[in-house]
Amino acid sequence: MPVSEVLHVVDGQVAYLTLNRPEALNALTPAQRDRLIQLFGEASADPDIRAVVLTGTGRGFCAGADLRGGTGAGERGAGDGSGERTAGERGAGDGSGQRAVGEQGSGDGSGQRTAGEQGAGDGRAERVAGDVARMIREGAQRLVASVLDCEKPVIAAVNGTAAGLGAHLALACDLVLAAESARFIEVFVRRGLVPDGGGAYLLPRLVGPQRAKELMFFGDALSATDAERLGLVNRVVPDRELDKTAREWAARLAAGPTRALALTKQLVNASLDSDRATAFAAEATAQEINMTTADAQEGVASFVERRSPKYRGR
Repeated sequence: MPVSEVLHVVDGQVAYLTLNRPEALNALTPAQRDRLIQLFGEASADPDIRAVVLTGTGRGFCAGADLRGGTGAGERGAGDGSGERTAGERGAGDGSGQRAVGEQGSGDGSGQRTAGEQGAGDGRAERVAGDVARMIREGAQRLVASVLDCEKPVIAAVNGTAAGLGAHLALACDLVLAAESARFIEVFVRRGLVPDGGGAYLLPRLVGPQRAKELMFFGDALSATDAERLGLVNRVVPDRELDKTAREWAARLAAGPTRALALTKQLVNASLDSDRATAFAAEATAQEINMTTADAQEGVASFVERRSPKYRGR
């Protein structure tokens, strides 16, 4: 994968990760996916990185998994199995301006191919039972987990279409900014597929089970404004202000008590999976751990001394 397909820039104490396949609405290849996982892991472990911004170039944030973008070793035929729609291909007839990966050139006159039909006769290994589940675990789910598990706050700056895995990638982020032109699409049902990449885990926690089912059952495109109304997006801004706003938010986070933010993220992410006793115990433990940090001591000292705190992320 050319390095330029995922741009990585560190500005101050903020890591900016930019998907850079605008001609494909930033549909993810396995190589790009693995690069993102690596970069989120590095940002999580680097004490000098205190916030992360994820965005895309061009008209799309991420149109999902690009099943035609090539597969890694052991990935038989179906990309990562998610079946999202690609990037920039017109005429699907559903108003999205996108077509499913592999829907061209099947040679049977229908113009469509299923994910499982990818790679037939091209020398790749035959897909066997267990391959799809393995690809989902090691691919889409591992990517979403790398965002959820990142110890630094992650901002999604959604600059355009976020479909399928691309939508779930955005929704896994801690804060979601959306340009007015952004759209969120649960495209799986359009292909007769089950949502993956953590969608059935993330959406009910964000909007409740009834709304989640509506989005997943119908697969309709959701405008940025409607996404904000439902609670999927923190704020909608004019397209021209997206980068500026993302940088402002990232700068504020990077100036904050980084370890306290990491522990807060962990508590919130685990809260809906815990009973009260477990959640309370985790909260008390987190506070105990946090009180050993230099930033917590600085925060208390600055309060006593009636001055603004100067956090160092330690």
